[in-house]
Amino acid sequence: MKTLKYIIKRLLLCVLILFGVSIIIYGLARMMPVDFVDQQFASALSQGTMQESDVDRIKELYGLNMPDAYLDVIPGAGSHEDVASRTFRKNTKEDTYERVTKGYLSEEEWYEGEYESGDYRITLDAVRKDETGAFTTGTYKIEVILSSEVTVTEDENAEGGETSEEEDNRGITIVDRTETLEEGTYSVVREGGLPRLSFSPNGKPVYSGEVKYSVATFWDKVGSLFAGYFTWLFNLLKGDMGMSFKYKAPVGEVIMKNMGISFAIAFVATILQFAIAIPLGIKAAVNQYGVVDYTVTVLVMIGISLPTFFLGALVIRVFAVKLKWFPVSGIKGSLPMDASGFAVFGDILWHMVLPMFVLVILSVGSLMRYTRTNTLEVLNSDYIRTARAKGLSERTVIYKHAFRNTMIPLVTMMAGILPSLFGGAMITETVFSIPGIGKLAYDALLVADVPFIMGYNMFLAIMTVIGTLLSDLMYAVVDPRVKLT
Repeated sequence: MKTLKYIIKRLLLCVLILFGVSIIIYGLARMMPVDFVDQQFASALSQGTMQESDVDRIKELYGLNMPDAYLDVIPGAGSHEDVASRTFRKNTKEDTYERVTKGYLSEEEWYEGEYESGDYRITLDAVRKDETGAFTTGTYKIEVILSSEVTVTEDENAEGGETSEEEDNRGITIVDRTETLEEGTYSVVREGGLPRLSFSPNGKPVYSGEVKYSVATFWDKVGSLFAGYFTWLFNLLKGDMGMSFKYKAPVGEVIMKNMGISFAIAFVATILQFAIAIPLGIKAAVNQYGVVDYTVTVLVMIGISLPTFFLGALVIRVFAVKLKWFPVSGIKGSLPMDASGFAVFGDILWHMVLPMFVLVILSVGSLMRYTRTNTLEVLNSDYIRTARAKGLSERTVIYKHAFRNTMIPLVTMMAGILPSLFGGAMITETVFSIPGIGKLAYDALLVADVPFIMGYNMFLAIMTVIGTLLSDLMYAVVDPRVKLT
């Protein structure tokens, strides 16, 4: 019962930690200098196939929309009972208002677009004369939004609806299921020099509505940050990490689909790391200040000091380019169509040799030094001297009495093993062009794919918290003196 209470207490603490981490991740993502959404839809906006309100809705869905100014429409008495006197709002820009006041843009063009109020929406669409292009009247529609779904629009120029990763021209859009409450025509009128909208619903009396412009205040911007964060958080709690802007697929789906190759590489590298580092650390400790100790220490320090990208480029240069023993990059080579499964597996394994070699060389040093230090500390303990005094062999003393206590501090490393297994090796995968989750995260970071970055980092945070909890539980396994209370 005490153990169960301890686990529940730690789980509740983990929830608080993840909440704090999510705030940090969201804040850092909002400060990214690149705006992928604006870049992706720039051509669609210029061509008129998308409205600014469409882009704003996508930003708002992921908490990326920072208001500059507002344009409000307030239908008056006579409108549909569900929306009468409601304030419908759309985001606009201060420089757009300046263009209107200077005559570069008409008010009618400025008023066009979608205005939202909760689950309700008003869409204004101006109609112009063919001869002069002057505004005469426009159409409007009042709808209630029943549901919304983020979807991917296929590239019309791609055969079969598919495109390569380099030429992925698909887009992300929001498909709404709506019910029309009212529609008709509208016109812009002036009363006392102030613009108003005159609505003429089909089959109903004419009524008027207000239109207002206001600049977003500091508190409006702060409110937008909070609203964006909680929108993203609530979607995350429902299991929805959002739609990746770059990969045009749900973030969770992208992570699960590309995590396998990263896990396989990291898992094998971790097994090799422990299999090499722990015996070397114990051997160096037993032969302290001897030839073995100095040799191993020098070699592992060289490994620790080498940057990942440098060592990766070096082994590619030597073993792939010069000696041609291994492939340069990727996970598959050119195999015949009728190649057996064993041949395919062997080809993939051959491609993985250099990446795993780099990962092992870079990580084995710190673990070896950690093991050596812990072993030296244990070998100087009183119970080790007692075991030797009983006449036990040195092998029994080291591998039966000292080894288990040496493992106690190493259990702490479990907290970092779990995220490294599932999170991918970002730099290594990038250098070797391995399509693992680490490389995908790096590519997404370059273009500020905020939904993927936030989802990926929360995934790593969850893995880290789980690893920390498992580390605490393992202490009781390797050290009977530790009680989970």
